[in-house]
This record gives sequence, structure tokens and C-alpha cells, in this order.
Amino acid sequence: MTKQNMVVADVNKSGIKMAISMAVSGSSVYSPAAAQKPPSVPGAFISISEKKLVQNLDMNGGSRINTWVDSMRASSPTHIKASTFSDAQNSWIMQHPSALDMFDQITIASKGKQIVMFLDYDGTLSPIVDDPDRAFMSEAMRATVRKVARYFPTAIVSGRCRDKVYSFVRLAELYYAGSHGMDIKGPSKGSKYKKGTQAVLFQPASEFLPMIDEVYKALLEVTKCTPGALVENNKFCVSVHFRCVDEKRWSELAKQVGSVLEGYPNLRLTQGRKVLEIRPTIKWDKGKALEFLLESLGYANCADVFPVYIGDDRTDEDAFKVLRERGQGFGILVSKTPKDTNASYSLQEPSEVMAFLRRLVGWKRMSLRRQFRMRRRLEEIKMSLLN
Repeated sequence: MTKQNMVVADVNKSGIKMAISMAVSGSSVYSPAAAQKPPSVPGAFISISEKKLVQNLDMNGGSRINTWVDSMRASSPTHIKASTFSDAQNSWIMQHPSALDMFDQITIASKGKQIVMFLDYDGTLSPIVDDPDRAFMSEAMRATVRKVARYFPTAIVSGRCRDKVYSFVRLAELYYAGSHGMDIKGPSKGSKYKKGTQAVLFQPASEFLPMIDEVYKALLEVTKCTPGALVENNKFCVSVHFRCVDEKRWSELAKQVGSVLEGYPNLRLTQGRKVLEIRPTIKWDKGKALEFLLESLGYANCADVFPVYIGDDRTDEDAFKVLRERGQGFGILVSKTPKDTNASYSLQEPSEVMAFLRRLVGWKRMSLRRQFRMRRRLEEIKMSLLN
């Protein structure tokens, strides 16, 4: 299987299966024992498995709306009982320690391996805000990510439209995977890790574009009377933000979304932080995007690669799970509240993400300096022996 120069343009229906097979089938054979999910902590933290959305339920059943609303409520930390929160948090932190506190152990584990960085955007590189169009990253964060990309292959993996997230980040040397990995493009310039002369381009859901546009317009129409509801077209998926919707109207909003989805059996609904996501039913997510990018970089079957994925959202769990199954690298969940997760470590907020990335850059610089000094010393010894 080719490990580099992976170039896949907009693919048609028959090409979707071929492209996904190219990206996934050649991945490492996973060992179930390689990395086990940590045991659940009793308490009040949010369990993703308990609050999965209803794509597996009868779409015409009355339980559908109630399940959606329960899931919407579960995404709000205000519903965690304060009396049990402290104990649950302490126990959770024991299982998912701070990546800053465990930094030395992390770098030791990566010794002799190529670190590859995967970063979510909203809630990871930028704060969560009421208006998703104003989720700007700070200049300090941008400068930090730029430095990270100098030393490690770096990708932004977001549920946002790829063009939108690029307009926020504005770093041409990165890989970008938008629409939950359904729109992937490699660096346009400036990356020493870029393979071949052509940019990586992969869009496995191209045939769904007309359908997504139809659903976007329909959702705009049905939600226009719900104050605070915001519908965002992310090209290969549609996001319905309810962060600014009164909780009393969440059931109404769920019914509106359900009324549109009933006409589109080839679309499914998932949930992120205060957002409902409508996506194609193809088996593609952030975990598959991570595997595809590792393949494109030539690291699909390498034992000496160390992927690091940092994200805050439920959709990032697909990538965390892939890393656990591969037994390579680790995931870092960005959250102030305990959550059921496949991540190994945690950080509380974007400021801690930036601190971690800066330490990683500093550690790499020091490692390179030590290597340079060692090489120079060896050359001096060699020259003295010759003389």
C-alpha cells in the first residue's frame, strides 16, 4: 500500500468506497489488548454511551424527540449535581491526569518516535462563544500553533467547514480536515512534511452536497421562529447551534430538526457541545480522518509514530478511540468537567492547551540542540583521532 503522495479528488458514488478503503484498510492490525478504555468512574460525570443520539432508534417513534432533548440537556454541565461533582472530578482526574502534570512521562513515551499533532478548533484552540462566527483564536495561540508546525506535522480536525476553520487559523503549512473529516486538504505551502508535489485532497461525501444544501435551507426555514437557534452550513454537514436557545424550547427545536430529517434517510444526527450535527450516513468521522492523514504522511503502518490528538468535543471521541485501538500516541480531552472519554489525559481550557503546546515546542528545541551538540562533539573527537 502506498504510504505517500495520497491524492484523492472529489469522488463520485463508486469512488467513495474505493477512497475509504484506501485510507482505512491498510491501517495497522489493531490488538484489542493494546489499549483498554479506563473503567468508568461512579458519580455525576457525563457518560457519552448513555447519551448517544437516536440514529439507531426508530426515526418515526415518539421516543426520538425525548432522547434528543435528554441528550441536549446532558451536554450542559449545569445539570451535574454539585454534591457529587467534587468526588467524581477527583476520581476522574486520577484516571485522566493533566497533560501538563504528566508532561515528562509523555515526552519519555514519545522518545525516538515522530510526533504528529491533531488539534480540534472550537473549545481547543479558541474559546467556546455564543456566536460561532466569532470564535477567533488569539494571536498568541496562532503563533504557538505555527511553532508546533515547524517541528511536527500538524492538522486541524474540526466539525466546521474547512474554509471557515482556515479563515480562523490562517496557517498555510497545516493540514485541515473540515466537516468532521469529510473535507481534507494538505498544506498549500511551507510544510517540510508535505509528501509529493500535489496537495492531499479527500472529500468522501461529495455526492451529498446537494442534499446538505437542501437540508440547510429547510432547517433555516423551520427554526427561524426559535429565538437563539443558529443554523450553520459546514459544507458536508449542517450544524444547529442551541447554545443561545432557552432550555424550555429545546423540545420544540428537536421536533423542528426531526421534521426535516424524516425526509432524508441518508443523513444521520449526532451531537456536540450545544450543537446538533446533521451528517451523511457514510462511515467517516474524525477517527477515520486521523487514519487517513497518518496514511497520507506515510505513517500508516509505522511503529515509530506518536500521534497526539487534542479535542474537547464528543465527536473527538472517535479519534481518541482510534488511538487507543492502535496502541500509539494518546488523546487529550479539553474539559473542566468530568466526562466519559477514551482520552488518556486532560486539559481544562484553551489556555492550558497553549501552555502544553509551548512546552512541547520547548522540549523539541532542547532535544535538537542536544543532538546537535552531540554530533559536533563526535566530529571533534573523530578529527582529533585523525590528527
